[in-house]
Amino acid sequence: MILVVGSTGMVGSKICQDLNAKGMPFKALVRETSDPAKVANLKALGAQLATGDLRDPGSLKAACQGVDTVIETVSAMPFSYSPGQNDLQHVDLEGSRALIDAAKAAGVKHFIYTSFSGNLDADAPLVHAKRAVENHLKATGMIYTILRPSVFMEVWLSPAVGFDAANAKATVYGGGDQPISWIALQDVVAFAVKSLTHPAARNAVLELGGPEALSPHKVIGIFEKEAGKPFEVAHVPPEALKAQMEAASDPMQKSFAGLMYSICSGDLIEMKETLLAFPMKLLSVQEYAKQVMIKA
Repeated sequence: MILVVGSTGMVGSKICQDLNAKGMPFKALVRETSDPAKVANLKALGAQLATGDLRDPGSLKAACQGVDTVIETVSAMPFSYSPGQNDLQHVDLEGSRALIDAAKAAGVKHFIYTSFSGNLDADAPLVHAKRAVENHLKATGMIYTILRPSVFMEVWLSPAVGFDAANAKATVYGGGDQPISWIALQDVVAFAVKSLTHPAARNAVLELGGPEALSPHKVIGIFEKEAGKPFEVAHVPPEALKAQMEAASDPMQKSFAGLMYSICSGDLIEMKETLLAFPMKLLSVQEYAKQVMIKA
Protein backbone atom coordinates (compact mmCIF):
# COMPACT_ATOMS: atom_id res chain seq x y z
CA MET A 1 0.00 0.00 0.00
CA ILE A 2 1.18 3.52 -0.87
CA LEU A 3 0.46 6.54 1.33
CA VAL A 4 0.44 9.92 -0.43
CA VAL A 5 1.02 12.83 1.95
CA GLY A 6 0.19 16.13 0.32
CA SER A 7 -2.61 14.50 -1.67
CA THR A 8 -4.67 17.69 -2.05
CA GLY A 9 -1.69 19.77 -3.20
CA MET A 10 -0.39 20.66 -6.63
CA VAL A 11 2.00 17.72 -6.97
CA GLY A 12 0.37 15.21 -4.64
CA SER A 13 -3.03 15.37 -6.33
CA LYS A 14 -1.43 14.60 -9.71
CA ILE A 15 0.45 11.68 -8.18
CA CYS A 16 -2.87 10.30 -6.94
CA GLN A 17 -4.30 10.61 -10.45
CA ASP A 18 -1.33 8.75 -11.90
CA LEU A 19 -1.54 5.98 -9.31
CA ASN A 20 -5.23 5.55 -10.08
CA ALA A 21 -4.55 5.44 -13.83
CA LYS A 22 -1.98 2.71 -13.26
CA GLY A 23 -4.32 0.71 -11.04
CA MET A 24 -2.09 1.05 -7.98
CA PRO A 25 -3.99 1.10 -4.65
CA PHE A 26 -3.15 3.99 -2.35
CA LYS A 27 -4.11 5.88 0.76
CA ALA A 28 -4.34 9.67 0.81
CA LEU A 29 -3.67 11.66 3.96
CA VAL A 30 -6.17 14.51 4.34
CA ARG A 31 -6.72 16.99 7.13
CA GLU A 32 -10.07 17.61 8.78
CA THR A 33 -9.90 21.10 7.24
CA SER A 34 -9.07 19.89 3.72
CA ASP A 35 -11.15 21.30 0.87
CA PRO A 36 -14.24 19.02 0.59
CA ALA A 37 -14.11 19.19 -3.22
CA LYS A 38 -10.52 17.95 -3.25
CA VAL A 39 -11.36 15.18 -0.81
CA ALA A 40 -14.29 14.18 -3.04
CA ASN A 41 -11.91 14.01 -6.00
CA LEU A 42 -9.64 11.66 -4.08
CA LYS A 43 -12.60 9.43 -3.23
CA ALA A 44 -13.53 9.38 -6.91
CA LEU A 45 -10.01 8.16 -7.69
CA GLY A 46 -10.53 5.24 -5.33
CA ALA A 47 -8.24 6.55 -2.60
CA GLN A 48 -8.48 5.08 0.87
CA LEU A 49 -8.67 8.20 3.02
CA ALA A 50 -6.65 8.64 6.20
CA THR A 51 -7.33 11.70 8.32
CA GLY A 52 -4.22 13.21 9.82
CA ASP A 53 -1.96 16.21 10.14
CA LEU A 54 1.82 16.56 10.08
CA ARG A 55 1.49 18.61 13.26
CA ASP A 56 -0.18 15.65 15.04
CA PRO A 57 2.29 12.74 15.32
CA GLY A 58 -0.40 10.41 16.68
CA SER A 59 -2.46 10.75 13.53
CA LEU A 60 0.59 9.96 11.42
CA LYS A 61 1.20 6.72 13.29
CA ALA A 62 -2.29 5.53 12.41
CA ALA A 63 -2.02 6.66 8.79
CA CYS A 64 1.22 4.72 8.25
CA GLN A 65 -0.19 1.39 9.43
CA GLY A 66 -0.19 -1.20 6.65
CA VAL A 67 1.83 1.04 4.34
CA ASP A 68 4.86 -0.12 2.34
CA THR A 69 5.78 3.20 0.72
CA VAL A 70 5.20 6.85 1.60
CA ILE A 71 5.31 9.62 -0.98
CA GLU A 72 5.53 13.08 0.63
CA THR A 73 5.04 16.32 -1.30
CA VAL A 74 3.98 18.65 1.54
CA SER A 75 4.98 22.26 2.11
CA ALA A 76 3.29 25.07 3.99
CA MET A 77 4.48 27.42 1.25
CA PRO A 78 2.77 29.28 -0.18
CA PHE A 79 -0.96 28.61 -0.12
CA SER A 80 -1.56 27.23 3.37
CA TYR A 81 1.03 29.30 5.21
CA SER A 82 -0.05 30.58 8.63
CA PRO A 83 2.69 32.05 10.87
CA GLY A 84 3.13 30.15 14.11
CA GLN A 85 0.68 27.43 13.09
CA ASN A 86 0.91 26.06 9.56
CA ASP A 87 4.40 27.28 8.78
CA LEU A 88 7.87 26.09 7.79
CA GLN A 89 8.92 25.16 11.31
CA HIS A 90 5.80 23.20 12.21
CA VAL A 91 5.08 21.60 8.82
CA ASP A 92 8.11 21.52 6.52
CA LEU A 93 10.62 20.73 9.26
CA GLU A 94 9.05 19.23 12.39
CA GLY A 95 6.04 17.76 10.59
CA SER A 96 8.08 16.06 7.88
CA ARG A 97 10.48 14.62 10.44
CA ALA A 98 7.53 13.35 12.50
CA LEU A 99 6.10 11.66 9.39
CA ILE A 100 9.44 9.98 8.69
CA ASP A 101 9.64 8.75 12.28
CA ALA A 102 6.05 7.45 12.14
CA ALA A 103 6.79 5.64 8.88
CA LYS A 104 9.90 4.06 10.33
CA ALA A 105 8.02 2.92 13.45
CA ALA A 106 5.21 1.44 11.33
CA GLY A 107 7.62 -0.65 9.27
CA VAL A 108 7.41 1.38 6.05
CA LYS A 109 10.10 0.14 3.68
CA HIS A 110 10.45 3.03 1.20
CA PHE A 111 10.04 6.78 1.65
CA ILE A 112 9.93 9.14 -1.35
CA TYR A 113 10.49 12.76 -0.38
CA THR A 114 10.01 15.76 -2.66
CA SER A 115 12.62 18.43 -2.03
CA PHE A 116 14.14 20.86 -4.56
CA SER A 117 17.34 21.35 -6.53
CA GLY A 118 20.61 21.21 -4.65
CA ASN A 119 21.69 24.34 -6.53
CA LEU A 120 19.07 26.37 -4.66
CA ASP A 121 21.13 26.87 -1.53
CA ALA A 122 20.37 30.33 -0.16
CA ASP A 123 20.55 30.94 3.60
CA ALA A 124 16.77 30.72 3.98
CA PRO A 125 14.37 28.79 6.26
CA LEU A 126 12.80 26.62 3.56
CA VAL A 127 16.22 25.57 2.26
CA HIS A 128 17.38 24.67 5.77
CA ALA A 129 14.17 22.73 6.45
CA LYS A 130 14.38 20.70 3.23
CA ARG A 131 18.03 19.76 3.71
CA ALA A 132 17.47 18.85 7.38
CA VAL A 133 14.59 16.55 6.43
CA GLU A 134 16.67 14.94 3.68
CA ASN A 135 19.42 14.15 6.18
CA HIS A 136 16.92 12.86 8.74
CA LEU A 137 15.43 10.51 6.15
CA LYS A 138 18.82 9.17 5.09
CA ALA A 139 19.66 8.32 8.70
CA THR A 140 16.57 6.14 9.29
CA GLY A 141 17.68 3.03 7.45
CA MET A 142 14.54 3.03 5.28
CA ILE A 143 15.03 2.90 1.54
CA TYR A 144 14.87 6.54 0.47
CA THR A 145 14.32 8.44 -2.73
CA ILE A 146 14.87 12.19 -2.60
CA LEU A 147 13.51 14.08 -5.59
CA ARG A 148 15.21 17.42 -6.19
CA PRO A 149 13.40 19.13 -9.07
CA SER A 150 14.48 22.44 -10.51
CA VAL A 151 11.93 25.25 -10.75
CA PHE A 152 8.43 24.27 -11.88
CA MET A 153 7.30 25.85 -15.15
CA GLU A 154 3.76 26.04 -13.74
CA VAL A 155 4.97 28.23 -10.86
CA TRP A 156 7.99 30.18 -12.10
CA LEU A 157 6.47 30.90 -15.51
CA SER A 158 3.23 32.17 -14.00
CA PRO A 159 1.86 35.49 -12.69
CA ALA A 160 2.56 34.28 -9.12
CA VAL A 161 6.22 35.24 -9.56
CA GLY A 162 5.83 37.95 -12.16
CA PHE A 163 5.64 35.99 -15.42
CA ASP A 164 2.31 37.08 -16.88
CA ALA A 165 2.16 35.59 -20.37
CA ALA A 166 -1.46 36.63 -20.95
CA ASN A 167 -0.52 40.28 -20.51
CA ALA A 168 2.95 39.98 -22.08
CA LYS A 169 4.86 40.93 -18.93
CA ALA A 170 7.79 39.18 -17.29
CA THR A 171 9.94 39.80 -14.25
CA VAL A 172 13.48 38.45 -14.50
CA TYR A 173 15.51 37.68 -11.39
CA GLY A 174 19.17 38.42 -11.98
CA GLY A 175 20.83 39.19 -15.29
CA GLY A 176 18.57 36.94 -17.31
CA ASP A 177 21.25 34.97 -19.14
CA GLN A 178 21.80 32.26 -16.51
CA PRO A 179 20.81 28.69 -17.57
CA ILE A 180 17.85 27.16 -15.70
CA SER A 181 16.55 23.60 -16.13
CA TRP A 182 12.84 24.42 -15.94
CA ILE A 183 10.76 21.29 -15.29
CA ALA A 184 7.09 20.51 -15.77
CA LEU A 185 4.93 19.31 -12.88
CA GLN A 186 3.85 16.26 -14.90
CA ASP A 187 7.45 15.11 -15.20
CA VAL A 188 8.12 15.38 -11.47
CA VAL A 189 4.97 13.31 -10.92
CA ALA A 190 6.25 10.73 -13.40
CA PHE A 191 9.58 10.44 -11.58
CA ALA A 192 7.80 10.06 -8.23
CA VAL A 193 5.65 7.20 -9.51
CA LYS A 194 8.51 5.52 -11.37
CA SER A 195 10.54 5.68 -8.14
CA LEU A 196 8.11 3.27 -6.50
CA THR A 197 9.61 0.32 -8.38
CA HIS A 198 12.74 1.47 -10.21
CA PRO A 199 16.02 0.08 -8.81
CA ALA A 200 17.87 3.31 -9.66
CA ALA A 201 15.63 5.18 -7.22
CA ARG A 202 16.67 3.10 -4.21
CA ASN A 203 18.70 5.15 -1.72
CA ALA A 204 19.09 7.84 -4.35
CA VAL A 205 19.02 11.62 -4.59
CA LEU A 206 17.65 12.50 -8.03
CA GLU A 207 18.41 15.98 -9.31
CA LEU A 208 15.66 16.68 -11.84
CA GLY A 209 15.44 19.19 -14.64
CA GLY A 210 13.76 19.58 -18.01
CA PRO A 211 15.09 18.50 -21.42
CA GLU A 212 17.25 21.62 -21.79
CA ALA A 213 18.55 24.50 -19.72
CA LEU A 214 17.35 27.87 -20.99
CA SER A 215 18.01 31.38 -19.74
CA PRO A 216 15.07 33.57 -18.69
CA HIS A 217 15.71 35.76 -21.73
CA LYS A 218 15.47 32.74 -24.06
CA VAL A 219 12.28 31.64 -22.33
CA ILE A 220 10.77 35.08 -22.84
CA GLY A 221 11.76 34.89 -26.50
CA ILE A 222 9.89 31.58 -26.84
CA PHE A 223 6.76 33.06 -25.28
CA GLU A 224 7.03 36.20 -27.41
CA LYS A 225 7.09 34.04 -30.53
CA GLU A 226 4.02 32.12 -29.39
CA ALA A 227 2.21 35.33 -28.39
CA GLY A 228 3.20 37.18 -31.54
CA LYS A 229 4.23 40.28 -29.61
CA PRO A 230 7.08 41.53 -27.41
CA PHE A 231 6.98 41.26 -23.63
CA GLU A 232 7.47 44.10 -21.19
CA VAL A 233 10.45 42.91 -19.14
CA ALA A 234 11.52 44.08 -15.68
CA HIS A 235 14.76 42.99 -14.01
CA VAL A 236 15.37 42.54 -10.28
CA PRO A 237 19.11 42.61 -9.48
CA PRO A 238 20.64 39.95 -7.22
CA GLU A 239 21.72 42.59 -4.74
CA ALA A 240 18.13 43.69 -4.18
CA LEU A 241 16.95 40.12 -3.60
CA LYS A 242 19.81 39.40 -1.21
CA ALA A 243 18.98 42.53 0.77
CA GLN A 244 15.31 41.55 0.81
CA MET A 245 16.19 38.07 2.05
CA GLU A 246 18.44 39.38 4.80
CA ALA A 247 15.95 42.03 5.94
CA ALA A 248 12.85 39.79 5.99
CA SER A 249 11.67 38.64 9.40
CA ASP A 250 8.88 36.37 8.16
CA PRO A 251 10.26 32.89 7.25
CA MET A 252 8.09 32.59 4.14
CA GLN A 253 9.10 35.99 2.77
CA LYS A 254 12.75 35.25 3.57
CA SER A 255 12.45 31.91 1.77
CA PHE A 256 10.78 33.40 -1.32
CA ALA A 257 13.49 36.04 -1.58
CA GLY A 258 16.13 33.36 -1.01
CA LEU A 259 14.83 31.16 -3.82
CA MET A 260 14.70 34.12 -6.19
CA TYR A 261 18.22 35.09 -5.17
CA SER A 262 19.41 31.52 -5.88
CA ILE A 263 17.81 31.59 -9.31
CA CYS A 264 20.01 34.57 -10.17
CA SER A 265 22.92 32.12 -10.33
CA GLY A 266 21.00 29.70 -12.53
CA ASP A 267 20.07 26.06 -11.98
CA LEU A 268 21.70 23.83 -14.55
CA ILE A 269 20.83 20.14 -14.12
CA GLU A 270 22.31 17.64 -16.55
CA MET A 271 19.70 14.96 -17.25
CA LYS A 272 21.54 12.65 -19.68
CA GLU A 273 22.50 9.95 -17.15
CA THR A 274 19.16 10.17 -15.33
CA LEU A 275 17.21 9.70 -18.56
CA LEU A 276 19.30 6.64 -19.42
CA ALA A 277 18.03 5.10 -16.18
CA PHE A 278 14.52 6.55 -16.46
CA PRO A 279 13.70 6.72 -20.20
CA MET A 280 10.97 9.28 -20.73
CA LYS A 281 10.15 12.34 -22.81
CA LEU A 282 10.31 15.52 -20.78
CA LEU A 283 8.06 18.48 -21.56
CA SER A 284 10.01 21.38 -23.09
CA VAL A 285 9.52 25.06 -22.41
CA GLN A 286 8.44 25.43 -26.04
CA GLU A 287 5.67 22.86 -25.56
CA TYR A 288 4.62 24.44 -22.28
CA ALA A 289 4.49 27.90 -23.87
CA LYS A 290 2.15 26.60 -26.56
CA GLN A 291 -0.16 25.19 -23.89
CA VAL A 292 -0.18 28.46 -21.96
CA MET A 293 -0.78 30.71 -24.95
CA ILE A 294 -3.66 28.53 -26.21
CA LYS A 295 -5.40 29.15 -22.89
CA ALA A 296 -4.48 32.85 -22.74
